[in-house]
Amino acid sequence: MKPAAALALVLGLGSAAGAQDLGLDLASAARPVPLVSEDWVPGILTFRGTPARSGHATGSLPRRPAVLWRTGTYCGPSTDQHGTRQWCGTGWTGQPAIRPLGPGRAEVIFGAYDHRVHFLDSRTGEDIRAPFRTGDIIKGSVSLDPSGLPLLYTGSRDDFVRVLRLDATEAVELWRLDGNAPDGIWNNDWDASPLILGDVMFQGGENGWFHVVRLNRVTGPDGTVTVAPEMVNRIAGFTPELFAAVGDRMASIENSTMATGGAVWFANSAGLVQGYDIAALLDGKSRDEALVMEWRTGDDVDATLVGGPDGAIYVAVEDERRPSPDKTATGHLARLDPARPDDPLDWSLTFPGTYQGDGGVWATPALHRGYLHVPTHAGGLFTVDALTGTVTQELPLPGHGWSSPVVVGEELLVGTCDGDLIAYALTDPARPRELWRFRPPGAGCWESTPAVWDGVIYLGNRNGYFYAIGEDTAVPGDLWAGGALDAVLQ
Repeated sequence: MKPAAALALVLGLGSAAGAQDLGLDLASAARPVPLVSEDWVPGILTFRGTPARSGHATGSLPRRPAVLWRTGTYCGPSTDQHGTRQWCGTGWTGQPAIRPLGPGRAEVIFGAYDHRVHFLDSRTGEDIRAPFRTGDIIKGSVSLDPSGLPLLYTGSRDDFVRVLRLDATEAVELWRLDGNAPDGIWNNDWDASPLILGDVMFQGGENGWFHVVRLNRVTGPDGTVTVAPEMVNRIAGFTPELFAAVGDRMASIENSTMATGGAVWFANSAGLVQGYDIAALLDGKSRDEALVMEWRTGDDVDATLVGGPDGAIYVAVEDERRPSPDKTATGHLARLDPARPDDPLDWSLTFPGTYQGDGGVWATPALHRGYLHVPTHAGGLFTVDALTGTVTQELPLPGHGWSSPVVVGEELLVGTCDGDLIAYALTDPARPRELWRFRPPGAGCWESTPAVWDGVIYLGNRNGYFYAIGEDTAVPGDLWAGGALDAVLQ
């Protein structure tokens, strides 16, 4: 049996073509994942949309943005190392999932700081089904089942990552995995957005472990979907050598698993980038047997890794003033070539400045037409040639740049912690040009990543509210910014 066919069977994809659509042909170690798989139903199904975490949105950005509706407030208490506080709105990464329901209508699904997953009508903001309550805040992005089955996957700070079935009036919990592990390294939270490939869930936890779970999804005679998950592998995302290098044991996995070239990739808060052969993981192989490549950065990596169409992997690194012998060499943004696992670094960049003492990159960069668009924690939007690492432009942005930029057609959308949403034209992808900026009344920090569907921006704010922002049809084009935007877009 050919590698693609074998992998299709173990993933439950049903065909070798399904594996190839996902870039899972083991015969080519550098084969990339396409931006869209034919096996995936329409929608925004997970953080950054695709297995390569490089898909973004549909439609186009509004030309004259206005608030179509607003819901909230979504607030709740939570306790961390800083004590118990009231948390409001949605946070990092917090990108809504979009589930199309028919022409002009979709279900907008997100987890919030009120300890609930919400299911809203895209047209009105009203509940489609009752919110699903967890025991603590939800920070990460939820994932829909890419096959179209009515299943949702979500983590929470209440210790659990869950599989929910979306029934007509409610979400029903089918299964949960506890993040409290006796051999856990950091804590029990689940920030990462689950990656579903075929019948398998890949998920890293803040307990430091990487989990491979066969879901065993079954649709009964009455159409009801059930799951019977089994853990087929569990890999330590850390090593004794890593702890010795960084001087502590903080090695949580907070970024969402990315798939490319027949492997899954993630990094942890101790800075270890690692890739594992999917077939070996599903065969129960050990960490050393399944490892494709590992590479040590100088600090925490919370941003999700980005897979390039040429097989390259882009890594964004924070700077939390953590002592590390790797910091000078690895910088805050790096391009890696998995075809050279012993020496994968093509280039790296260090971004200047700090915000409240920290620097580097928290947001996941957007890759478009050969250029990376990178907001930094210290402030500023950098555009970088993805092949050479050359900075082609720097634009001003405020600090605390955690919201990941979104490419919509030939435009870029960025949310700031000052409350602005900013649209840029990518006519010249090396030099984005500002089109407009919009701040809803009372808006605070945008930490979450926007979802854009059929020309509407869906996004939660730290002020406690969730917004739908679309075209202001009440304002004639020649009165908006003196007609300047229309002139730019023509």
